[in-house]
Amino acid sequence: MFITRDGSAWEPEYLTAIDGNKCIGCGRCFKVCSRDVMKLMGVNDDDELVACSVDGDDDDDEEFVRKVMVVDQEGNCIGCGACARVCAKSAQTHVKASVLAAA
Repeated sequence: MFITRDGSAWEPEYLTAIDGNKCIGCGRCFKVCSRDVMKLMGVNDDDELVACSVDGDDDDDEEFVRKVMVVDQEGNCIGCGACARVCAKSAQTHVKASVLAAA
């Protein structure tokens, strides 16, 4: 458990998963995350994840049925919850630090 500047109790909740069935690949979570926790992936006709180019300019849109965000570097997450606040689809799963520590 941590204490905020005003003395309130606060516990980080770390991003552990993103539901690919809910995620619409809008990138809002990626834009607010300063820690490079997530990356954008394409989903092909066989429902398999396919790497996207970093800049997005080289993507062959015919190759993807849709795009989704995936957890890439979960150890970089600081548990701020910014991604959850901007996700219109509530696609992320966050777990309290105390629960992860007990596991």
